[in-house]
Amino acid sequence: MPAMTPSLAEPTAEPAMNLPTRSWSQVPPATFWMALKRGFRRHCPRCGRGALFKGYLTVNEECPSCGLVMEPYRSDDVPAYFSILLVGHIVVPGLLALEKFAHPAEWVQLAIWLPVTLFGTLALLPFIKGAVIGAIWRSKQDKPAA
Repeated sequence: MPAMTPSLAEPTAEPAMNLPTRSWSQVPPATFWMALKRGFRRHCPRCGRGALFKGYLTVNEECPSCGLVMEPYRSDDVPAYFSILLVGHIVVPGLLALEKFAHPAEWVQLAIWLPVTLFGTLALLPFIKGAVIGAIWRSKQDKPAA
């Protein structure tokens, strides 16, 4: 049975990066909510300073501040699912309420709710993707390095 290493702030087998005054192994691990919040703000889940994205949805290869390699933390389709779920919970009640109280023509409903759906989803997507990457990073943090 391999020897278990203590849980460190470094979730991967990479060497610990040095901060100005101490190494990453001396930094207390980020909580799940802290990593989620940092990711939602589109910052590195480990240090909270570096940019998570280099474009709209393109993840940086590594954090410019602490050097955390982002490649192992793939969010795949989860951000799109969550974005559509949240926007759908806003659009569908609004559409139904408008239909019940005003009875507008179908083209009016489409003119209102299609742009709201499109722009709402596109606006939420990078924030949710950052939060998902933060959650994935934190979930892998407690696992011992292989």
